[in-house]
Parts: sequence; structure tokens; C-alpha cells
Amino acid sequence: MHYNIIVVLRTSIRLIFFFKTYIFYLVVHLYYFCMLLKKNNIYKLQIMQFSDKNIVKITMPVLVSLLMEHMISLTDTAYLGRVGEVELGASALAGVYYLVIYMLGFGFSLGAQVLIARRNGEGEYHRIGEIFTQGTFFLLVFAAILFISSRFLSPMILVGIIKSKDVYNATLDYLDWRVYGFFFSFVTVMFRAFYVGTTNTKTLTANSIVMVGTNVVLNYILIFGKFGMPALGIKGAAIASVISEAVSVIFFFIYTYRRVDYKKYGMFVFGKFKWIELKQILSVSIWVMIQDGMTFVAWFMFFIAIEHLGERPLAITNIIRSISGFLFLFVNAFASTCSSLVSNLIGAGRADEVMPLCRKMIRLCYYLVLPIGILFAVFPSLIIGVYSDSQDLIEASIPSLWVMLSSYFIQIPSFIYFFSVSGTGNTKVALRLEIMSIVVYVAYTYYIARYLMADVAVCWTTDHVYFIMMLSSYIYMLKGNWRSKRI
Repeated sequence: MHYNIIVVLRTSIRLIFFFKTYIFYLVVHLYYFCMLLKKNNIYKLQIMQFSDKNIVKITMPVLVSLLMEHMISLTDTAYLGRVGEVELGASALAGVYYLVIYMLGFGFSLGAQVLIARRNGEGEYHRIGEIFTQGTFFLLVFAAILFISSRFLSPMILVGIIKSKDVYNATLDYLDWRVYGFFFSFVTVMFRAFYVGTTNTKTLTANSIVMVGTNVVLNYILIFGKFGMPALGIKGAAIASVISEAVSVIFFFIYTYRRVDYKKYGMFVFGKFKWIELKQILSVSIWVMIQDGMTFVAWFMFFIAIEHLGERPLAITNIIRSISGFLFLFVNAFASTCSSLVSNLIGAGRADEVMPLCRKMIRLCYYLVLPIGILFAVFPSLIIGVYSDSQDLIEASIPSLWVMLSSYFIQIPSFIYFFSVSGTGNTKVALRLEIMSIVVYVAYTYYIARYLMADVAVCWTTDHVYFIMMLSSYIYMLKGNWRSKRI
């Protein structure tokens, strides 16, 4: 596929303008956010060492790293939106399908992160390296199993559930290359667990900048065929993502070896396989792995239901998913940080301060997310225009955008309390809460999208139902027996 260089340059300029404008807005917003904290003397309030100021200092690098990583998805969507609606829709299905498998490894790393944070809170730093090493060994073996399984089973699974042949073929083109990323992404998530668990989150920002910079450049070269390379389209997007993840792993190894006191944590001690250590990680992680896998299976079913409504609704859903993913970065950053801090507090014997910490996290997250959501709601065409230059597609996407944005009033407390449940180490309870929410979510999705064949904007109300069900995690944090949990 050959595209006029003017179209490509215009796409790049619009992306740069959008992020330049957003970064300026974010800087101004953060400035007034900090002034608000100072005005109300919140800097003086201490929850252990986790004042508002310290929470923001820990959370912001996580947020920036997630923001930079989201740009991988954003640039894929923005560039493929110029290739065609089939490729745009296929990248959505392939991306969620990949995430279903990827989240098994990510769920394992979250369990390892809880243990690392607990050992960090207890001051047993030398035991952190064992958790990291044994977890990395396990995930590399797991990546090999998932890689082989996906290569052979994906065509048989997808052929029966994707209606459009064009979308099916494009989805396989993406996955044929994307699955190589398991080996690199699974190592990356263990490094992320180490840095978040030890509250040393600044490293994540530098790593993300390197990874995203690599992906953006390779996307431009491989998707459109520049500098003598063939135009690979959706395959190019997959290859660019895999290479950028490999660069991320290299960066983490070099940075950790040169800039971190790895001997303090017992890092890079490659001894024999220790089943006892792995068993301890799995006792926490296995429930998170199942939980995350089920969550993204349910999300994949949502995309399949939308795909049956047509290629246009699927293209709209992919755009809204990318915008929602951008906002979710803020929620995810605060929720993930809260989970780590909860585990640190419990490890230090300060369980009574967990609920005040959760409330503080929710308030800080609202301060940042709501103004951005309002900005997106007021200027929907500008935001959606980043992903497509089709005016019809932009106009058709606006109602779905407004519905999606409204769900964040519920999502923020829902996710922060839910991640806090995992932070206590009670991941089996978190799984039960997730199962209950998913059952209702899937039933509602089937009724709205497959039975009523409702408009795509109405279908996005499924998020509201899911997050309302997830609020049950607050009841557990308020009245549950998590204080007596030992890991």
C-alpha cells in the first residue's frame, strides 16, 4: 500500500500537535493541582511516609511510563486509521486477543509485585532478587508455551468468531508477528514489578520514552514503507511493537546493572530453579492471572459482539477504546501505586492506615482525570480527529465517546479499591469479585449487542454495569478480614 507523503506528514503533524497541546495542558493542570495541595496544607499530612506529595512523586513516573506505552497503541491506531477501516478494526480485535494472553503473564507479575512490596516494607531487601529471578525464569518458559499455542490455535479459534473474512485475515497478519513479543514483554513486566514494588518508579519513565520512540519511528517506516522498506501495513505495526519491546528489555538490564544497587536486592544471582520460591509467588499470582485472563476474555467478547454489528461500529469501538485507554492510564497508575503502597503499609505493620490511603488516592485521581475528561467531552471532534480524517467516522464516534467518558465517575473508586484488595494479598477474594462482575458484564453485553442489536453508543454502557459491580470491593476493604492475611 503506497500513500502520499503529504498524508503521512499531515498525520504525524496532527499527532505532534495533539500531544504538544495536551502536554502543555497537563503541565498547567499539574501546576494548579500542586498549588491546591499546598494551599490546603496537604503536604503536611503524613500517612507513614506517604503524604500527598510523596504519593504524587511515586505515581507520576508510573503514569508517564503508562502514557508513553499507550502511545504505541495510539500510533498504531492513528496510522492504521489511514490505511483503512478493515485494518483499524482488525488491529482492535488482534490487540485485545493479544492482551487476553499477555495479561496471564502480567497477572503473574502483579502477584510478584505484591510480594516484592511486602518484602520491601518488611526491610527484607535481599529476598526481592529471588522473587525477580524465579519469576523471570517462569515467565520465559510460560512465554514459549503461549507462543507455540497461539501460533497453532489462533486461526482455529478466530475463524469461528470473526464474521468478516477481510477482518479475519488482517487479524491473523497482525498476530503472526505480534506473538514474538511475549518473550520480551514478560521480562519487561517483571522489571516493572521490581521498580513499582520498591517504589523506585522514576526508571519507568526513561524506559517508556526509549520504547515508544523506537515504536513511533518503526511504525512510520514499516507501515507505510519508507527508506527503502516495503509497505507492510498491519504487519508493520506488529513488527514495530515487538522490536520496541526488545529494546525495552535491553534498556532495563543496562540501567539496573549500572544505576541500581542490585547487590542490595540480590538481583542477577542466577542460581538453580527454586520451586519453593515460585510456589510462594504463584500462591498470590495464580488468582490474578485467572482474574486478568477472564477480564480480557470478557472484553474480547465485547469486541466480537461489536464486530457482528458491522465494520463501522468496530472501527468506532477501536477509536473509543484507544481514547478510553488514555484516560485509564491515570486510573491504572493510581490503582497500581495504591496496591503497592497498601502492601508496603501492611508489611510495616500499619494496616489501620490503608483505608485513608485509598480515599486519598481516589481524591487525587479525580483531581487529574475529571478535568481531562471534560476537555475531551467539550472538544470531541478534535480528539477523535487524531485517529481518523473521515468526517463521517468522527461524527459517528462522538456519542460513544460521551457515554464512555461518563463511566469514569464510577471507574476511579471502583478500580482503586479493587487493586487495594490485591495489595492485601487476598487475590483469591479479588478473583471472586471479578467473576461476579464479569458474569453480569457478559450477560448485559450479549443482551445489548447481540439480542437488541443496539447502537454502538448504547453498547458502551456495559462499562457502567461492570464498574458498578466492581464497587463491591469497597465493602470487602471496609469489613473484610484482610488485616490478618500473611504472605
